[in-house]
Amino acid sequence: MGRVLVRIKRFGRTIISCSEELYFGDGYEFEEMGSSPSAGRNWIPELSPVANIVFRRCSKILGISVGELRENFDAEASDSTKHPSRYARNILEYCCFRALALSTQVVGYLEDKRFRRLTFDMMLAWEFPAASSQPFINMDEDITVGIEAFSRIASAVPIVSNVIISDNLFEVLTALTDGRLHFSLYEKYLTGLERAIRKFKTQSESSLLSSMRSARGEKILEVDGTVTSQPVLEHVGISTWPGRLILTDHALYFEALRVVSYDKAKRYDLSEDLNQVVKPELTGPWGTRLFDKAVFYKSVSLPEPVVMEFPELKGHARRDYLLAIIREILYCHRFLHKFQITGVERDEALLKATLGILRLQALKEISTASPPCNESLLMFNLCDQLPDCIQRRLCPWLLAWVKESRSNHKKVVFAKATIDGVKVDGIDTNLAVMKELLSPLTEVGKWLLSLAYWEDFLKSSVFCMVSSYIIFRGWLGCGFAFILICMALFMVLTRSFGQGNVEELNVIVPPSMNTMEQLLAVQNAVSQTEELIQDGNIVLLKFRALLLSVFPQASEKCAVALLFMALILAFLPLKYIVLVIFLEIFTKYSPLRKQSTERWTRRLREWWFSIPAAPVVLEKAKEDKKRR
Repeated sequence: MGRVLVRIKRFGRTIISCSEELYFGDGYEFEEMGSSPSAGRNWIPELSPVANIVFRRCSKILGISVGELRENFDAEASDSTKHPSRYARNILEYCCFRALALSTQVVGYLEDKRFRRLTFDMMLAWEFPAASSQPFINMDEDITVGIEAFSRIASAVPIVSNVIISDNLFEVLTALTDGRLHFSLYEKYLTGLERAIRKFKTQSESSLLSSMRSARGEKILEVDGTVTSQPVLEHVGISTWPGRLILTDHALYFEALRVVSYDKAKRYDLSEDLNQVVKPELTGPWGTRLFDKAVFYKSVSLPEPVVMEFPELKGHARRDYLLAIIREILYCHRFLHKFQITGVERDEALLKATLGILRLQALKEISTASPPCNESLLMFNLCDQLPDCIQRRLCPWLLAWVKESRSNHKKVVFAKATIDGVKVDGIDTNLAVMKELLSPLTEVGKWLLSLAYWEDFLKSSVFCMVSSYIIFRGWLGCGFAFILICMALFMVLTRSFGQGNVEELNVIVPPSMNTMEQLLAVQNAVSQTEELIQDGNIVLLKFRALLLSVFPQASEKCAVALLFMALILAFLPLKYIVLVIFLEIFTKYSPLRKQSTERWTRRLREWWFSIPAAPVVLEKAKEDKKRR
């Protein structure tokens, strides 16, 4: 067997050496392989140099020789697994997974730099497993690994990743490196993860909420609101309290802030089946809905909903993070209840939810790039978005990710990203966008109104005769079908010639408003809505008065009209009724009927205004509880 060339850059110099074992990076030790008497026994010809190096290190961790480890694989593996086209990668995975299973049993293994390097080298070897795939490694270049290698190896270490979120985690880590993972970034992530785990252990072992947590051994996952400049604001009814929020793997706790201490914690249970609702919420002064920085919580155990507000100067990233991890715990317990999972499997599920939150904390700490979606990195958030049929495929507990569901979910995430991208702030701006979107329908409406008001006698006459003929012949359904066919053809032609390209919608943004102007606009909108509701109530009360004959003369006329309409509906075919209604509506502003229409409209309005509204008595509801 010939020597294997491995190029290493060490202490600023490039060294060409024949290496049996290599810990990639400056200052790591290596051994001579080519001159070693045991070189033949420690070398597997089917594997690439880097794969042989990793295989050798795995055999040392397992305490057996390379030859014995290979013999074990050959004895245990099936014939299809040992096929020459797959042999190199399968035997490499065999030794890697066995070594990782043993290495992760050591306390503090995540802090070990040799373990971090080993897992990265496993990913590199996984990309180049066969002897023909990589003749040598050039350490002058910055070595990187791809998504498949990361997903396969990192998922074997439960703390680092899992099979469901591995692809999304890799995309976040490599958001700024063109989809390839560098060791420096990978090590930075593991360092942040180790710190998050240490913080988790410290919080869980502290005396914080010890009396309330001890019954179920709850672990503290996050504490927010400890900084005096950024407290959590709890809104219940018209009352607001500043304080801090504590999330455990079973519940949510809020401690109101006193002068020098915190009040007794209020517990919001996430582990019981209480029909909880957790969603984003808008808050603002005097009950206005201006700031998207809060979480809404509701359950059957609470007399009224609770809103937790997370103030920050810009954006709502703080709220989004806390909303995601609260939902992760809630969805985990829902999953446990739904499939009746208990015992060790239940503890494993809670551990998976906990590890997902710790990974998210690690990513927040390294700040390589803002995660595109917190939910995509949390397993139960991700599984909750899947259909029930796929979730059963994921049960009873071994959650296996199928390619079909992953592809479908990516489409959903992409669609959601486009929705989030077009959301705009401000009532006036949203109205401007809506007005522009509805402009085609508005133009059609204007055209129909111009025909109905007979602004052009010839066009209105032609439209009236054609529509009347269609209704008379009973072709109304065919007419609507023709419109739908035209829309379908338009979509097909757009897809064929436009290749799905959509022109951007140009909207003229109205002048920006300050906070006071926005409040006044909201107040004006509320006043207009109140007026509409009042008008609606008046109409309903007048109909009530007609039905109860409060004004007998008007009630008699109304009864005669209803009887006449009933006779028409009973004896006249439907197409003639539709034709009469169409002609009545469309021709009432024609030159021949315009004056009579105005006269009858005026009389009808006078008759309507003469009808009194039915009386209403308002009574205050008896309050069973005191308002704080």
